[in-house]
Amino acid sequence: MIQHPAIDPVAIQLGPLAVHWYGLTYLAAFGLFFWLGTQRLRHEPFVSISTPSPWTRRDIEDILFLGVLGVVAGGRIGYCLFYKPAYYLAHPLEIFAVWQGGMSFHGGLLGVLLAMVWFSRSRRRPWLQVMDLIAPCVPTGLAAGRVGNLINGELWGRVADPSLPWGMVFRGAGDLPRHPSQVYQFLMEGLLLFILLWLYARRPRATGQVSGAFLLGYGVFRFIAEFFREPDAHLGLLSLGMSMGQWLCIPMILAGAGLWWWATRRSEGRA
Repeated sequence: MIQHPAIDPVAIQLGPLAVHWYGLTYLAAFGLFFWLGTQRLRHEPFVSISTPSPWTRRDIEDILFLGVLGVVAGGRIGYCLFYKPAYYLAHPLEIFAVWQGGMSFHGGLLGVLLAMVWFSRSRRRPWLQVMDLIAPCVPTGLAAGRVGNLINGELWGRVADPSLPWGMVFRGAGDLPRHPSQVYQFLMEGLLLFILLWLYARRPRATGQVSGAFLLGYGVFRFIAEFFREPDAHLGLLSLGMSMGQWLCIPMILAGAGLWWWATRRSEGRA
């Protein structure tokens, strides 16, 4: 059994300015995305595309900027709609109080999808081509976010068997050991998904296959992780004993499998 260390959420204090660990993990996530995005430009088909113009580093910069907006706006709105709709309907101004916490990955994903629609139209590039470019660059950012969750001692797991060697006691969660679900998600949705997607995307793929693989892979890994993660206290387990996170993963899994199948059939039809 491991005691979660009492880590100060503030990493650096410069007078009135406080830099939080969670903010630094977001910064690391965006930095990793940018670096990996520039590496993706060396992969096919992006290295060979010349119309309407070649892919450049500037495109990655613009994608990152729009992606940040999509993550923050979509993540916040998604949390308000998916997890506390009644509360925020009664207190609409608190939707803007992002410093109070409350972000949803699924909402952030929808925000990024919409941001990339705008980018693809403004640059006259196929939307799925854009999504295939960025999909393998996302999991490392998710991994960085889970590190922030662990440092903050939040989003802890369900109560574990006392004999579990890595069971962890979290502040504010009682005296019983719990699954360090942040670590599980770091390993599955972060590192493992990144390795699988990066290796898969290094070879030329039909347009849409990489995006489909991301949706399918994340959905499956998050669905599994939710069995070990404590459900939100105000929601608990929903129908069929599943959490809100699991219910939100089901359409992701179906969409990912459907997109990959469609892209494969479409490619075979052109062969």
